[in-house]
Amino acid sequence: MKKKPLIGLSLDLETKNSYSNFPWYAIRENYCSSISKLGGIPIPLVYDIKAISAMVEIIDAFIITGGAFDIDPVYFSEKKKYKSVTTKKLRTTYEISLCNAILKKNLPLLGICGGQQLLNVIYGGSLIQDINSEIKTNINHEQKNPRNETSHDVNIVKKTKLHTIIKKSKIKVNSAHHQAVKLPGSGLTINARANDEIIEGIEDKNLDFCIGVQWHPEFLIEKTDENILRDFIKKAKIKT
Repeated sequence: MKKKPLIGLSLDLETKNSYSNFPWYAIRENYCSSISKLGGIPIPLVYDIKAISAMVEIIDAFIITGGAFDIDPVYFSEKKKYKSVTTKKLRTTYEISLCNAILKKNLPLLGICGGQQLLNVIYGGSLIQDINSEIKTNINHEQKNPRNETSHDVNIVKKTKLHTIIKKSKIKVNSAHHQAVKLPGSGLTINARANDEIIEGIEDKNLDFCIGVQWHPEFLIEKTDENILRDFIKKAKIKT
């Protein structure tokens, strides 16, 4: 019997005086429970750059999670344009190093929300720093209804890996972001767009599984969310 795949999950780091008076790691529970439900073992990853080489030898696949922060625009040769742009230097530095090691070994990699944006920047792409300030849209990408409900449609591009996984051309998603992919990085393909043309998904077709989605499939709201995570974990099993 093959072992269950180990799925590495990036963490947030907080210094707010709530859970502890000292800095603390954080991850939303359903990032972990969705992986457990679908046959993987979630492994939260601490910020230890020196341990990355060991991590990619032991862990079978990785998820770069989202968070209430932004990637410093310096990474795509821009300055901060808006007060809404908030950054976490330590987290971004760590996740870039981690992703570079993952991509080098062609391990399954799923970027969720801010994780997709990080992937795009690593590939040399740029970001819309604030959707409402730069784009005319009638879609609220930071939805007002609860995050465990869908809020808008996303159109899946045919002949992409994501379309092969989802097997649908239009899906419903939840939405919790004020930034988005602007110019896709070199080697990335757009696999999903909202009706206002905001890029909702990207992928590297040359790798076994390197996909970014702007929504949060870990909530498992729709069957299509489950399909994404199931295929991701399936690819991780192949590596074990």
